[in-house]
Amino acid sequence: MDTQNCFHCGLNIVESEEIIFDEKKFCCNGCKTVYEIFSVNDMSCYYDFENSPGATPLDINGKYDFLENENIVSKLLEFQESATAIVSLNIPHIHCSSCIWILENLHRLQEGISSSQVNFPEKKVRVTYNPEVVSLKTIVYLLSSIGYEPYISLENYETGKNNIDRSLTYKLGVAFFCFGNIMLLSFPEYFEVKEFWLDSFKPFFRGLIFALSLPAFFYSASDYYVSAYKSIKSRMLNIDIPIALGIIVMFIRSTVDILFDYGSGFFDSLTGLIFFMLLGKMFQIKTYSFLSFERDFKSYFPIAITRINSDSSEESVPIYDIQKGDRLLIRNQELIPVDGILISDKTAIDYSFVTGEADPITKNSGDKVFAGGKQMGKVIEMEVLHSVSQSYLTQLWSNDVFQKNVERKHKTITDTISRYFTPALLFIAFLAFGYWVFIDTNTAFNVFTAVLIVACPCALALTAPFTMGNVLRIVGKQQFYLKNALVIEQLAAVDTIVFDKTGTITTNKKSNILYEGEVLSSQNTIQLKNVLRASNHPLSRMLYDYFPDSTKIKTTYFEEITGQGIVATIDGVEVQVGSGIFVENKAENHNLQTAVHVKIGGIYLGKYIFNNQYRDGLELLFKNLKQEYQIKVLSGDNEGERAILEELLPKGTELIFNQKPEQKLEFIKKLQEDGKNVMMVGDGLNDAGALAQSNVGISISENVNVFSPACDAILEAKQFEKLDYFLKLSKKAMLTIKMSFALSLLYNIVGLSFAVTANLQPLIAAIIMPLSTITIVSFVTVMSNYYAKNLMRR
Repeated sequence: MDTQNCFHCGLNIVESEEIIFDEKKFCCNGCKTVYEIFSVNDMSCYYDFENSPGATPLDINGKYDFLENENIVSKLLEFQESATAIVSLNIPHIHCSSCIWILENLHRLQEGISSSQVNFPEKKVRVTYNPEVVSLKTIVYLLSSIGYEPYISLENYETGKNNIDRSLTYKLGVAFFCFGNIMLLSFPEYFEVKEFWLDSFKPFFRGLIFALSLPAFFYSASDYYVSAYKSIKSRMLNIDIPIALGIIVMFIRSTVDILFDYGSGFFDSLTGLIFFMLLGKMFQIKTYSFLSFERDFKSYFPIAITRINSDSSEESVPIYDIQKGDRLLIRNQELIPVDGILISDKTAIDYSFVTGEADPITKNSGDKVFAGGKQMGKVIEMEVLHSVSQSYLTQLWSNDVFQKNVERKHKTITDTISRYFTPALLFIAFLAFGYWVFIDTNTAFNVFTAVLIVACPCALALTAPFTMGNVLRIVGKQQFYLKNALVIEQLAAVDTIVFDKTGTITTNKKSNILYEGEVLSSQNTIQLKNVLRASNHPLSRMLYDYFPDSTKIKTTYFEEITGQGIVATIDGVEVQVGSGIFVENKAENHNLQTAVHVKIGGIYLGKYIFNNQYRDGLELLFKNLKQEYQIKVLSGDNEGERAILEELLPKGTELIFNQKPEQKLEFIKKLQEDGKNVMMVGDGLNDAGALAQSNVGISISENVNVFSPACDAILEAKQFEKLDYFLKLSKKAMLTIKMSFALSLLYNIVGLSFAVTANLQPLIAAIIMPLSTITIVSFVTVMSNYYAKNLMRR
């Protein structure tokens, strides 16, 4: 029977089973689909690098059989529920935007994959899939078949160590070796010493120089050729094209000089050029890594979790202090920060932060619960299996599902300039070459190469990321944690600020609590204490702390209705706690107060009155903000404290009371319809909708583990008075970006003017290029640090 090879994978196919598409033969629909996707998106150059690039390596069959072992797979997975599993795989071959596109479209190649997200700096792809439809082994083979075989080492997963790609270091070392030796061998040529032995061995030394240049040209500079080739094939001109062209022209010119004895060529400049460009690339990567380190490991969320100690006492601790074996208390609406085992009988967990699916999943005692779930209902206890992964929580917070669609002005400017930069640069280089070639050929080649090398948009492209990255680091150290760099730009554009009252401008830690009503029995207080134990509302937390420690009683039913109150069943008795309307089914009386009403067993008993304490520095903060922003205060409470707030806050501050969560959201929406750029500051509980609707949503954290993807920033409550400082710093960050844009453009204009007038040698251009990057990075770092310190002194 006739057999032919599949165009994609190269495997033999039976003629009767072949699939023909676009005049090419495929062995299956999978191979045909991959080719179709590449073709539709002008990425068929994928097949130009080698024949049958989708071929599964010969030694891959059986290589991943260990992925059929469920125990091993469970170690690799970040998350696993019945219909959803998430795995992060190391893909060493990720190297360009085309790779990102392919890997983020895996769902089109394989049924059962719902999404895939690439982390380019770490060369990882995070795949969300349905294990009932597709196995991890199948996904790994799919990746291997399209040229992206993952690196899987169980030892690395268990120890937390990652395989480090050192290829750039090796290329830099080879370039340095070649450059140093060629410079040494070229000295006699520089001084034009006339000496018998030097003249006799000149061909030998030139041949040695040529041989030493080959590793640098073919190996060290290979990334530039590959990138330029892919860029031309995909019709997207990038900066690697002029760099690669400059290197190739200099190599050919130098080779011709040696072969025809015109001179010694420019091999010293060539290898020096490659070395200094790789050095600049290494500096860029190291600086990015530094900013990434600051972001992931030093900027911890100011979120607390309740740990149950061995003596059954409860202690609020930062989430990054949690260790394996600790016992945690998780309240209603709280994030589960770590993987663990459920100790309590039964619960429902919302994994929408992880999977995007809002339907709660029921868990029973002894079941494994994964980090990222949100507890729904009564309080539960769990035992920790692993310590907190801060980067995992950051990943959840930065999920694309929760991103706001805002245009980045600086990114638009950069993209526009980059789009026309390379064509303009090539035009100038050829124009200068055409002018000088009629005057002096040597000068023409020098000018051509110098123009291609000196004008680099790298410094231009780095201005915004490094400015934003440094500001993220600065504010993170002051316990203001931003979801991403875009939030800085959004903060700078704000003109209206809306504050929630309870738990935002009031503190949860200080409050005078008075009781009015029938005397509560000790049993009543124990029941209330246990009911409030499951709630995260600021008033619930204050009242819970107000009651004395008591025995723990199991709550058989618990429901917390946002903005209204709690209804629970404990000891067979129904307990209602909340607003007067919720508990008594009637409006508050004329004595306007912030109060929590209590009904036990169908009998209304009384209310706890809160005399709120406002945060330190509130009056000065509002006074400073009022100079530049419109300020509004929303509250779900009644108007009992209007007089106090009017005295405390600047004149003209709009105060609106009796606002339900949905009314807060509508209020924000109305402001935006009026053309306002709104920042909402809330506690993350009742304000989730308003935080999501606002242009910038800031959640205040005060010993409460409420993790809301709706917010763009989390502010430690103790730093509340610095809000004005953070807003001013964001504006200075945008000013720094504009200044660094101007500086970068000035550098390119000056560099080009020297290059086209033949006043700049290619080697000097290669040294200046990374120096320009270092200058820009230093400038934005110094300026952002200066503004941060200067604003703090005011």
